[in-house]
Amino acid sequence: MRAKVIFLADMESFYASVETSCNPSLRGKPVAVCGDPALRHGIILAASREAKAFGIKTGQPAWEARRMCPWVIFIHPHMQTYIDYSLHITRIFEQFTDRVLPYSIDEQFLDLTGLENIFGPPEAIAAAVNRQVWEETGIRCRIGMGENLLQAKMACDCFAKKSPDAFFELNSANYAPCTWNLPVGSLFGVGHRMERNFYRIGVRTIGHLAGLPREMLRRRWGINGEVLWLNAHGIDHSTVQPEAIHEQKGVGHTATLPRDYRKQEEIELVLLEMTEEVCFRTRRQGKIGSTVHLYCKGSDFDHPTGFARQKKLPEATASVMDIYPTVLRVFRKHWDRKPLRAVGISLTGLTVYRQLQIRFSERCEQEEILTGAVDRVRERFGKTSIFRASSLTPGAQFFQRSEKIGGHDS
Repeated sequence: MRAKVIFLADMESFYASVETSCNPSLRGKPVAVCGDPALRHGIILAASREAKAFGIKTGQPAWEARRMCPWVIFIHPHMQTYIDYSLHITRIFEQFTDRVLPYSIDEQFLDLTGLENIFGPPEAIAAAVNRQVWEETGIRCRIGMGENLLQAKMACDCFAKKSPDAFFELNSANYAPCTWNLPVGSLFGVGHRMERNFYRIGVRTIGHLAGLPREMLRRRWGINGEVLWLNAHGIDHSTVQPEAIHEQKGVGHTATLPRDYRKQEEIELVLLEMTEEVCFRTRRQGKIGSTVHLYCKGSDFDHPTGFARQKKLPEATASVMDIYPTVLRVFRKHWDRKPLRAVGISLTGLTVYRQLQIRFSERCEQEEILTGAVDRVRERFGKTSIFRASSLTPGAQFFQRSEKIGGHDS
């Protein structure tokens, strides 16, 4: 059976590269895209190659980046521009294959199996893709190649990003020799918590993990343990099928607060606004959800506090008045009264809303009518055309976030 040819194309320092493409005077300078340090959103989202040379990296606070490089140029994010560039790059990829699967705003899978007779060997295709992306967008592209999506992802993340020609291939023959000596944290799917779990049982490298019995990992960590064992062996049965992009499992909203929130009434106000946003987006998809998740992060970096909890709702809903009381109960039960710097709410267990699921009470019917009217007003005149009076009080974030995309300036 002929081996598949799967690419994972990753855009180098995507946000910073887009800013440089839009403003060529920034080329060759240390550029870092981040939020507003004055509002405590000064986290580095992307750093140019020149900024990375000073040790600046994604996730750092802006003040630390400034200390590493006093002349670093901070740029506020422009999310709509990044989305436009990402869509443009997708159109470039579609000139090579109709099997393109966006993985994130700056990463996309391409299935080029069987196209060698048209475009040449994979190395030549990768070079052509890189050249066209650069010529049309001014952005560098790194490509990992594999016989499946997992191998392509590992090839890109672990090797292509460090390769002079921005290309690397993994396959069933070289996967073990190339990856098994890497730290186990380099394996796709292994986060910091799982890495600590592996360290506790003496697993330091991907090879150590590959050598463990598959059933042992399944007994200890369930299906996730078995998937990681498969990843360690380079096995992945998923395919690039753009028409079958995974159905969204939940709707969420997370915010880094502009200052430490200490007052309970201010925190609960933000939670109300976020619940309303999540419910609106859920209804707009024609869905209802059965489980609410609440995330709160403390403000002390040295001694992290906070919690993440979920609660099953009495019945599936997308109504603020049904979900917010549950959010309050979870918050009041688990909040340790210490200042918070970030909060998040999500609704999962989504199902398609059906008229039969309406509860036939006068209150519910009135609520359905009111909610529908509010949704129609906002869809026609904008999110801020109708709002709760509480959003005018101190601590509210409704207006500050209403013009943002993904929490950043559009």
